[in-house]
Amino acid sequence: MRPVTVTEEDIDRAAAALKRGELVAFPTETVYGLGADATSDTAVAAIFAAKKRPRFNPLIVHVASLEAAMALGRFDADALALARAFWPGPLSLVVPRSAGCAASLLVSAGLDTIALRVPAHPVAQALIAASGLPIAAPSANVSGRISPTTAAHVRESLGDAVAVILDGGPTSVGLESTVVACLGGPARLLRPGGAERAHIEAVLDRQIESPGGDPERPASPGQMESHYAPAAGVRLEARTVAPGEALLAFGPKVPPHDGPMRNLSPSGDLNEAAANLFRFLHELDTERVGTIAVMPIPRDGLGEAINDRLRRAAAPRPE
Repeated sequence: MRPVTVTEEDIDRAAAALKRGELVAFPTETVYGLGADATSDTAVAAIFAAKKRPRFNPLIVHVASLEAAMALGRFDADALALARAFWPGPLSLVVPRSAGCAASLLVSAGLDTIALRVPAHPVAQALIAASGLPIAAPSANVSGRISPTTAAHVRESLGDAVAVILDGGPTSVGLESTVVACLGGPARLLRPGGAERAHIEAVLDRQIESPGGDPERPASPGQMESHYAPAAGVRLEARTVAPGEALLAFGPKVPPHDGPMRNLSPSGDLNEAAANLFRFLHELDTERVGTIAVMPIPRDGLGEAINDRLRRAAAPRPE
């Protein structure tokens, strides 16, 4: 895929749109985000409308630095340790809202907490700097569908609902950020993602809990039972492929198949698989098959997050 350069003029145009209360899609290292001024109720409400996202599902606010994050949330010792170890990078922290938090209450979906992240992608950093705003940014797609890892995915999903799309090429991590709650007690893993559990536990020097969460009242993005879903059905742990099914393969040993196929990583590399996951789901979905059969994927390292996304993609769809 050709390299894409986002110019300073592009950044300035996008920053001006954010200041007008409009929506801007931009690349992060994880997936493309649908950004709005996090301090504006009207702008944040536009995110929910464009995505058709339930208002009870919180948003992640992207900021330039730990210092900027600490103006919006209260950081305990665990949160500080994780922020210093992982930021900028694919980790979001859910912390109590600060007393003078300038972010709209809509980003918190009625909770007294806020999810914060410092993205590593240079385009995201440039946009935050040029706008001077904290940017609320869930994934730039219709709620519940496959997350976007290219600008083309954003256009296909949201179209004219976005004022500016900054095309920074394909994302590198390919999975949303890991979300950890630091709310005064032991840190809890709310969503596996681009930062691996083992690395988080190494920083904290202890294991972290993974509460099940309530999909009807999520404490974090990514906790809805049905999420990341293609139009096709998804069949997990597939060791054979039925006639007419598409195949999402992993590793060197691929079962016989007569339909379309993508291999997440022929060598069995989980980092490569994570980077390819959403793009290959998008591509197989364009084949208009009834079902995508997914081969087993190990659950260690980034495999935990990959399997989380696939399980939610395969869950029963809301009526």
